[in-house]
Amino acid sequence: MSNITPITLITGASRGLGRNTALSIARRGGDVVLTYQSRAEDAQAVVADIQAMGRKAVALQLDTGKVATFAPFADRLRAALQGSWQRGTFDHLVNNAGHGDYALIGDTTEAQFDDLVNVHFKGVYFLTQTLLPLIADGGRIVNLSSGLTRTSYPGYAAYAAVKGAVEVLTRYMAKELGARGIAVNTVAPGAIETDFGGGAVRDNPEINKIFAGITALGRAGLPDDIGPMIASLLTENNRWVNAQRIEVSGGQGI
Repeated sequence: MSNITPITLITGASRGLGRNTALSIARRGGDVVLTYQSRAEDAQAVVADIQAMGRKAVALQLDTGKVATFAPFADRLRAALQGSWQRGTFDHLVNNAGHGDYALIGDTTEAQFDDLVNVHFKGVYFLTQTLLPLIADGGRIVNLSSGLTRTSYPGYAAYAAVKGAVEVLTRYMAKELGARGIAVNTVAPGAIETDFGGGAVRDNPEINKIFAGITALGRAGLPDDIGPMIASLLTENNRWVNAQRIEVSGGQGI
């Protein structure tokens, strides 16, 4: 890996933290395959920004809540890797794609619950499984979780529960993939000013103030607080970090 440019696949990278992570990786000299669910124009804008840095990037459509589409996606990914990099593998997988859907336990519908499980847990599990033959030995996997698995607020039970499942899954991935030299970690952001969850933290001053008030550094997080951290976790400088839950929240809820 040290003699070739690393390639990182980031799911849900047309906006928000995924976009910021993609740009942060490119700034460090990496190439990127990014996926998007429906925002093709936004995804191509990210590709253009990465190419403007002199790096390579490709955008592929993927719905991480539909397991049946993963095998065809893997075929398209193989073709993209061969066509753009003349390689059969990539180095880093960042399972970032997701959505916010919040309700009190008494009000949560089965459809809401199933959507959260399918995207945030089942999708992460089976997409990683599908892509294992394409991940290079010595590679890295980062699964996105949430600060809500450590602190509890009414209305976030289902979302936090599936993220908690991802944190347990991360440790098992690290155990099973260690023989291949693949390190697997969880990154758990706190409240971040993006359009995630309808942009509540970014656009609602009251909500923003609440999270700023419970954060040691006195503000809500920004995408630039997260993307560079994930990019650094993928480097050789952090090669011995494995099976960890790393919260990046500015000291939220301590």
